Amino acid sequence: MKNTLVFGASLKPHRYSYAAIRSLMSQDIFTTGFGPVNGKIHGAVISDNIPENEVFHTITLYMGAERQKAYYQKIINLNPQRIIFNPGTENPDFYKVLEENSIMYEVACTLTLLATGQY
Repeated sequence: MKNTLVFGASLKPHRYSYAAIRSLMSQDIFTTGFGPVNGKIHGAVISDNIPENEVFHTITLYMGAERQKAYYQKIINLNPQRIIFNPGTENPDFYKVLEENSIMYEVACTLTLLATGQY
């Protein structure tokens, strides 16, 4: 399974992170969200705490590069197999950190990957 953490999740239906969670859940991918407000989106739990005791295959980012800096180590500690940098989240400084920690990353759109069967 490609258990996924949506990092920067929003409970606002017009946000891309919300659409990604809906799409992930519709494809039966276990999904959890980290965002500023606790809640649920189509059964996925969204928390303002980073889940530290779960194993995630993928972390998909919906948080800009400047805000990511505060979370580098927490993301690395989750030891995901890959991180997806969605449009607007690109971060060459973080790419270097991930490479140093042997974590794969890709600059892509989660929604497109899901829609085209490449997730």
